[in-house]
Amino acid sequence: MKKVILYVHGKGGSAAEVERFKRICPDYDIVGIDYKEYLPWIVEKQIKDTYDQINQQYDQVLILANSIGAYFSMLTKDMTITKALFISPLLNMEQYLLTSLRKNNITETELRDKGKIIIGQEIFSWQTLQYVRDNPIDWQVPTEILYGEHDDHTSKSILKDFVKNHNADVTVMKDGQHRFHTRSQLAFLDSWLQEKLEK
Repeated sequence: MKKVILYVHGKGGSAAEVERFKRICPDYDIVGIDYKEYLPWIVEKQIKDTYDQINQQYDQVLILANSIGAYFSMLTKDMTITKALFISPLLNMEQYLLTSLRKNNITETELRDKGKIIIGQEIFSWQTLQYVRDNPIDWQVPTEILYGEHDDHTSKSILKDFVKNHNADVTVMKDGQHRFHTRSQLAFLDSWLQEKLEK
């Protein structure tokens, strides 16, 4: 049986991250989806285009996605996915965007009137907020979630609501953060990934 994992990186990441996952997942081909724009309609199309290119070559297609990459994956329609594995996923994009606006003292009215506001490296877009609202997630794929206890991007209540309403299981890393980057965190991630792929 031929199996492939589509990897969708998080903000600031790249498709090159698949190299470390290839060592952990020897029974799977892994295809990274590289994107520079964080506009959901662009990334959604890139994921779907990649899926369409490889789908006929494999018996099973899985998704491994990190942070905002999980949101983009759930947004993408018309894919037959065997299983999803989400690392620190953003599970409620509208609430995440609204929280980010509040933290930067930007009102919805101000964003609507200006269309786009740039603060440092952050770009706030009215078009993105509207797209998120106009395209609600309808996610039916069996999903495994790795969540850091101190994740500051997705609250425990949002996580709980998502699990309650979807076919999802959660593994919580004690003292873990949103970004899995220390040696112990990466070791935990690797062990989790191996275990969930064997299920």
